[in-house]
Amino acid sequence: MKEIVRKKILFLTNVPSPYRVEFFNELGKHCDLTVVFEKRTSSERDASWKNYSFDTFKGIFLKGISVRSDAALCFGITGVLKNEKFDHIICTNVSSPTGMIAVNYMKKHGIEYCLECDGAVAGSGKGLKEKIKKHFISGAKKYFSTSRSADKYYITYGARPSRIVRYPFTSLRKSDVEKAPATEQEKKLLREELGIKAGKLAVSVGRFSYLKGYGKGFDLLIKAAHEINGNEGKIYIIGDEPTEEFIEMRNALASDNVVFLGHKSKEELRKYYRAADVFVLMTRGDAWGLVVNEAMSCGLPVITTDKCVAGLELVENGVNGFLIESESWRKCADSLKILFENDDMCKAMGRASLEKIRIYTIEEMVLVHLAELEEQ
Repeated sequence: MKEIVRKKILFLTNVPSPYRVEFFNELGKHCDLTVVFEKRTSSERDASWKNYSFDTFKGIFLKGISVRSDAALCFGITGVLKNEKFDHIICTNVSSPTGMIAVNYMKKHGIEYCLECDGAVAGSGKGLKEKIKKHFISGAKKYFSTSRSADKYYITYGARPSRIVRYPFTSLRKSDVEKAPATEQEKKLLREELGIKAGKLAVSVGRFSYLKGYGKGFDLLIKAAHEINGNEGKIYIIGDEPTEEFIEMRNALASDNVVFLGHKSKEELRKYYRAADVFVLMTRGDAWGLVVNEAMSCGLPVITTDKCVAGLELVENGVNGFLIESESWRKCADSLKILFENDDMCKAMGRASLEKIRIYTIEEMVLVHLAELEEQ
């Protein structure tokens, strides 16, 4: 592929999340990249979100009025658009006031731009609020989409299907994708290091702060764990600290086989993935769900719900995991039992996960963007 030669590219986005900064640093190797942020961080994220370095691109932080944990009203965005010319502009924050100001300005002045999202779910397309969405979303040169759900979102609000570009959304580099699932000996050594005592192990990753723990379906997972004998397998829930409500729920229903762990670094988390047999995420709503990518990159079969867009895109039912209805904790329990009791199936699904996830890398994300922008 012919490389874009130092074209000037502008990204408009909300906050410098670690995986996005990784993407920008990779993209910045191939172009003159500027990224404009509304805020320095999100109040809902841990300290790791503040550990970033702009190595290959210029980062600009706007001044504005905070309106959400990850969004602000920044009128200064028009100054950036007015004072400098760019070959390509990509707006990822069209749903924030700053993104709306930017899109209105570009529409008014005939400036071509693209829209991009990590994930989105379409509404009805009817009513005043939906018409406002259509005003801001329609009219882009291209739409960078992660999934069928995001495609539908864009089309609902005025995008032409021919302008939609799929890209492999991820937080992983090529080097993060394992060559093979962990061997039994590797799992044994990792479990000894981590102090895990379990015949079979499932891990789930998410924040109890997301809809008070119910967003990630931890209540459903605890109910499912109640159906599994603690001697057969355990479930480790990794994330922020659980509330007393969930501790009491665990103690009442599944105290022997559910373990709560706090926040883990990226390196620590990968050890738990590699030590596990299964990954499970009983989410009630994820516009993507990057933990699915992460688990698959470590060679794990995935059990998740039909409300997880990453699951809908990446999990082939019965091939590299199981997709179940979002409230069906009994099906979750049945799926865990099947995988805990069938080593050959579990290992085959783990290998299938690895093969599926290999193209979902930051390097591939960059190649897709460069190829599409080169055509414009």
